[in-house]
Amino acid sequence: MRKNNLAGIIAISFLALFTFTACAQNHQQNEQTLTILNTIENNTVLLNNHENIIPLLNLDKKNIASVSLGLTNQTIFDSLLNKYTKITSFSSANYQNSAALNDLEDDLKYFNTIIISLPSTAANEIRNINLIKNLASNKQVIVSLFGDGRTLPSFDEIKAPIVWTDQNTPLAAEIIPQVIFGGIGVSKKLTANFSPKYTANSGFTTLPIRLKYTLPEDANVNTENLKEIDKIANEAINARATPGVVVLVAKDGKVIFNKGYGTHTYDDRSPDKVNDIFDLASVTKIAATTPIVMHLFEEKKLKLDTNIGAYIPKARATAMNNIQVREVMLHQAGFIPYIPFHDAIKPTDHSADSSAAFPTKVADGYYIRKDYFKDVMWPKMLNAPIKTRGKYVYSDISMYVMKDIVERISGEPLNQYASEIFYQPLGMQTAGFLPRNRFNKDRIIPTENDTYFRKTLLVGYVHDQGAALVGGISGHAGLFASSNDLAILYQMLLNKGTYGGQQYFKPETVDMFTQRQSPVSRRGLGFDRWDPDLTKKYPSELASSQTYGHTGYTGTCVWVDPSRDLVYIFLSNRVNPSVTDKLSTMKIRGRIEDVINKAIDKGTK
Repeated sequence: MRKNNLAGIIAISFLALFTFTACAQNHQQNEQTLTILNTIENNTVLLNNHENIIPLLNLDKKNIASVSLGLTNQTIFDSLLNKYTKITSFSSANYQNSAALNDLEDDLKYFNTIIISLPSTAANEIRNINLIKNLASNKQVIVSLFGDGRTLPSFDEIKAPIVWTDQNTPLAAEIIPQVIFGGIGVSKKLTANFSPKYTANSGFTTLPIRLKYTLPEDANVNTENLKEIDKIANEAINARATPGVVVLVAKDGKVIFNKGYGTHTYDDRSPDKVNDIFDLASVTKIAATTPIVMHLFEEKKLKLDTNIGAYIPKARATAMNNIQVREVMLHQAGFIPYIPFHDAIKPTDHSADSSAAFPTKVADGYYIRKDYFKDVMWPKMLNAPIKTRGKYVYSDISMYVMKDIVERISGEPLNQYASEIFYQPLGMQTAGFLPRNRFNKDRIIPTENDTYFRKTLLVGYVHDQGAALVGGISGHAGLFASSNDLAILYQMLLNKGTYGGQQYFKPETVDMFTQRQSPVSRRGLGFDRWDPDLTKKYPSELASSQTYGHTGYTGTCVWVDPSRDLVYIFLSNRVNPSVTDKLSTMKIRGRIEDVINKAIDKGTK
């Protein structure tokens, strides 16, 4: 393999490490960096992959540790690993002698997959080779080797897959994790004999199966043409339309832009980071409930043309009985748009402390009485008047109904089923309901300072009042996630149902649900879509007619444009400290989408 001289532009490359997907460099610098990245990528060799371990599959069945045996760039290496699934990091620097390595083995006992990274200078150390052998005796081990290939003979007795690059640089530490998870495919063979085992022409070929994390130029997008995103995001923050914003752009299966702006709140100056967790509001409809409906539809357990009463016994004596599931998913069931359940709360309905009588947590210091949903909310919905059946009237009640239906069919709570079927196997780490049960509140973006209902700043408790009263898990709201998790989910849909070597949906199912399905509205089944009324410029002026996705009340949106091979994600907390319409009146989301559309279109000319 040819050794590449990185002197002269290594400073540019190093700066690009943590920010290249945030589009921090100029076009010329990015072109130079991309040349280096491509050289590393094209000269990376995969050895010992006889059992097709790489790229890693079935992430929901893996508990993965990353172990550095002296790799200088472990932080970079692990940050890329963590974009694909949850990784726990260990370093031999914390285990200074051979006896201490026994402690490391003990600490790794609960992990079934170990990714070991080491520079070639550490490959001749007997203690390191012995550690790899010991771990490989009862765990799946992957070796990432950086540097001189003449150390490959040290691994002659190792059967575990080895990913080798002759570079030991920060950018090489960006590439190898993506090879392991299939963000990048490899085909390079050894060009010389290194040992009786590692001979010329040795090497395995893999194909990309997951998102790649790279520069805009890698998708024929000029970085300079995306810089307007910064201006628009900061315009929103300066106008107090929202305290902070996170934007992600994935093009051609590559994340080419992911950047945070502003702060968690106007008072809390913690900067918004790309891995922060946001209340998605109505994006829940297409990131939790609708995918489950699609799954059950494919399994022939749920029929779109069956009436609600066939699934929900209590609906049989109401006007809901004969309404078809299809009508519910299209928002044509005739449901009223919204019931302000929180306005009817009486002092005897809630308590500041939890107890058997008040078990449902709505927010810090606020618990609703047992069976409040069953006794009060559900009957109100079931008996609400059906006024506009056959017409398009957007209604949250539709997804309360669908939640009940899918839970009856699946036999599991919606949050648990969505995690098992989608989030865990896809490698989505943050996506889920009730984030305060799983994450430190510092990672969760605060929404409204609720002065009228819960009397507290909402951090990790769903903003939507109705979803809050049912304990934070609902079909229309309650899902929280980071931008990267949403990118994974919607790249799967853009791929027509396939991601990470697994098929989640048939292509025809994705097409049916995401394409226009009604003569009276623009909508698909569950999904919102491009509006053919061009005066509305929805979701943006330049969005193609193929665009589908959804917006969320808290200031979020996800839009997929198959014509541009694009996933666009915008996350904000525009309801902090209180609700404002500025994000919409300033058309922040749509304007950013059009900056992206223009940049992509210029790159294809």
